[in-house]
Amino acid sequence: MKIAVVDYGMGNLRSVTKALEHVAGNSAEIVLTADPSVVAAADKVVFPGQGAMPDCMKELTERGLKQAVLDATHNKPFLGICVGAQLLFEHSEEGNTAGLGVFKGKVVRFPKDKMFDAQGQKLKVPHMGWNEMFKVHDHPLWAGINDAERFYFVHSYHFQPTENIAVLESSYPYRFAAAVARDNIFAIQCHPEKSHHAGLSLLKNFVNWDGCI
Repeated sequence: MKIAVVDYGMGNLRSVTKALEHVAGNSAEIVLTADPSVVAAADKVVFPGQGAMPDCMKELTERGLKQAVLDATHNKPFLGICVGAQLLFEHSEEGNTAGLGVFKGKVVRFPKDKMFDAQGQKLKVPHMGWNEMFKVHDHPLWAGINDAERFYFVHSYHFQPTENIAVLESSYPYRFAAAVARDNIFAIQCHPEKSHHAGLSLLKNFVNWDGCI
């Protein structure tokens, strides 16, 4: 089995690749690639992303990987991580950027007027650090992971789906969709590759996932 990690120059690529290699062992070949034909031939695809969404979309398009990523969302187990997950939506407020439109909805910035905790203290943006994840719906990638498990986040924007696809939520300070899924696609806002045991469990579940819910 071959798992392609899409390299479009915008992502925590080394950490994602190493984490997948660790959990896959001898069960899968992990390939970091900027070649659309390699993405097309892979059994599964991981689509990371880090940085500003306009830059990510620009690089994805200019490197000829946009169509290969879109094709992969239709026909094989697909994992979007952080900005890679955000890119799957129709639009982002960050740079007024059009996304890939795989999911209906948009990516929005944490609003200044809501960034206060229960004691009235101002919260920082970006949302950075460890935070709890709460299950909304069962999913194979969450198998064996406890509800309210903590994962590592770094983001100023979050997705706001307009269809019923949220499977996990987090809170900062209000509840927001932290992972969405439909059919063969799972997309998560946080960084499982940086989230120790729980994150590695999620990645291992992806390695073993057949793409069915």
